[in-house]
Amino acid sequence: MSDVQEAITRVHHEEWARVVASLTRRFGDLDIAEEAAAEAFATAVERWPADGVPPNPGAWLTTTANRRAIDRLRRESKRDDKQKEAQMSYDEPPEPLGVIDDERLRLIFTCCHPALAMETRVALTLRMIGGLTVPEIARGFLVQETAMGQRITRAKAKIKAAKIPYRVPSAEDLPGRVSGVLSVLFLVFNEGYLATGPDTDPIRHELTAEAIRLTRLIRALLPDDGEVAGLLALMLLTEARRTARVSANGELISLRDQDRGAWDAALVAEGHRLVRERLATRLPPGRYQILAAINAVHTSARDAADTDWSQVVALYDQLVRVDRSPIVALNRAIAVAELDGPEVALATIDRLGDTLSGYHAYHAARADLLRRLGRSQESRAAYDAAIELAENTAEVAYLSRRRDQLVS
Repeated sequence: MSDVQEAITRVHHEEWARVVASLTRRFGDLDIAEEAAAEAFATAVERWPADGVPPNPGAWLTTTANRRAIDRLRRESKRDDKQKEAQMSYDEPPEPLGVIDDERLRLIFTCCHPALAMETRVALTLRMIGGLTVPEIARGFLVQETAMGQRITRAKAKIKAAKIPYRVPSAEDLPGRVSGVLSVLFLVFNEGYLATGPDTDPIRHELTAEAIRLTRLIRALLPDDGEVAGLLALMLLTEARRTARVSANGELISLRDQDRGAWDAALVAEGHRLVRERLATRLPPGRYQILAAINAVHTSARDAADTDWSQVVALYDQLVRVDRSPIVALNRAIAVAELDGPEVALATIDRLGDTLSGYHAYHAARADLLRRLGRSQESRAAYDAAIELAENTAEVAYLSRRRDQLVS
């Protein structure tokens, strides 16, 4: 990748949310804002390689996007007061910062409006602020791309019809919106942890780093919120393993086979400290706190053989009570296999087929259990299904090698 291409990628990540937010405030239309921003970035891709990256890329993109939005309004004969104001000047007055002084975090809290259903808030915010594509968001929710596109379109229509204000939240608003914000950051982190796009790096560190940065800011705003602490701990304990997760030849390395000496000891220690702090409160843990505790068990083991699987299963039993998703059931079954054997786990996983048949990890888990049971032909078929559904290049390489090692 050239220096200019790297600059465009970096600027897209840093400026997308600000440009979309600026246009949304000015024109009062999310569709216009998003389309104009996309056109501005497309123009940058065309012009910057020849003209060079401008001294202030963000200002260049904002100005270009404003012009694209005005052009669209002219074409559609929508010359309202907002258009006239935009034509007079491309400089907007500063908006009061309120309790949140980080631009991106303010935008996420703003978009996670309680008038929208939780899943809709999260999907819309991922698209508008996180900059994830509709296919990436759809894969995160395990739904079809068309269905996710319709969900986001309906959310924009509801905002417009209900005249939901684009307003910076006050301190009193934060507790009512934080769960949606945490869901957004969790999904952004997951997209970085194991990227779903076939044309991206298998691990997108810029996404995991930004999710951690923003979660740290929320922790400072809401220091007594257990789920904020839990999510931060979960991210840190996962990020600690990043450099050990992909081999030199681009293949995913399973947790069992990772070089634990390559893990980031400082991140592990910080994550463990947060988990201990939450345990000391003796308050009922939420989803992120339990997931963090599970990761703490894994990262406490000197090697895979030392993993306390009985504790992992017990924690998944807790998690099932607060999160009855089939993915939690799948991960619990994988842990059960280490205690009660692959046959018991396979029976549980097979019952999830109706809901998880389109999820590559379901087929990958079945493939591994069938391999351990010596059912090579069935295992190969399950690996084939997992490979067809997986789009992460490192994961595809790992699954392909495991399939090819099967004895006929």
